[in-house]
Amino acid sequence: MKNKKFINIALLLAAVLVMILSIWGPEALARYKDKDILDEAHAETVEAAGEGYRYTLNANEKLYILSSCLSSQNLPETELNALIGTGTEGMDYQDLEGTYAFVVNHRGPSGKEITDEEIYETCNDGLDILKEAGVLPRELKEVGATSYDTTLYSAIDVLEPRNNVAVWKMSLSNSHTNANKENRLIDAYIDADDGKIYEFYVRTSLCWEDIDTDFIIEEWSKYMGLSSPQPYESDNPLLETTPYFKKYVFSGMGEDRTIVTIGFYEGINELYLKISK
Repeated sequence: MKNKKFINIALLLAAVLVMILSIWGPEALARYKDKDILDEAHAETVEAAGEGYRYTLNANEKLYILSSCLSSQNLPETELNALIGTGTEGMDYQDLEGTYAFVVNHRGPSGKEITDEEIYETCNDGLDILKEAGVLPRELKEVGATSYDTTLYSAIDVLEPRNNVAVWKMSLSNSHTNANKENRLIDAYIDADDGKIYEFYVRTSLCWEDIDTDFIIEEWSKYMGLSSPQPYESDNPLLETTPYFKKYVFSGMGEDRTIVTIGFYEGINELYLKISK
C-alpha cells in the first residue's frame, strides 16, 4: 500500500514536470538559441534573387531582337525619308503594344552600360575599326557632342522581357541640316553594352560601282561576332527605295532569321547597312 502511494505521488510529480516543461521549455530554448544569433554578424550563402532570370544573348540573337523591334514600327532612318515624304522626325516613342517594342529608356544607362558622355568616343572607336577593316571609307569624319544627338533605347521581346538589347541611336543634329554632310555619319545604332555598330548610314564620295557588298558583309559580320551570312534571294525589285542594294541572311532565334541590307542612295551618295526581319 505504501509503495502504491509512493508510485502515485511520483506519477503526479512527473505529470506536473511535463506540464511545466511544455509551457516554459520552448520559450527557454528560444532564448538560448537567440544568444548565439543576436548582436552578432552571420554570413549565409543564398541564391541571389532573380538569378534564374539572368540570360546572355549571343550576337545573332541580339541582332534578331533589335531587327524585330525596328521592323515593328516606323523609325527615322535618314534624311532621305524626309525627301520622299515618309520621315518621322519629331516622333515621340511611347510604350508600344505587340510582340516587340522599341522604346526610349528614360531611366538612362545603368552602371554596366555606356554613358551619354562615353558614347561619342565609343562610336569613334567603332568607326575606326570598321575603317581599318575596309567596311567604311577612311575619309569618314569623327563624331562629337556638338554635332550629334544621342538617345538610349531598349529593344524588348515583350513575351520574353529578359530578351532585350539596349542601344544608342546617334544622329547628325538637325541644326546641321544645311551643313556639308560629305564623309559624315548620318545615323547609327550602337550597342550600349559593347559599343558594336549595328546599323550605319554614311555620306561618302564613293560610287555604287566602288562598293564590294560581299566584302563589307563578311568584315562586318566578323566585327559583330556573327555567324557566316548567306545571300538573300528575292524576285521583288521594290524591296528598297533604291535599285542599288544587296541583301544577306543571318540566323536569328530558333528558326527565325535576320536580313541585313547593304545599299546605296545615288545622288546624295549615302552608303547604308541596315537590319530587318
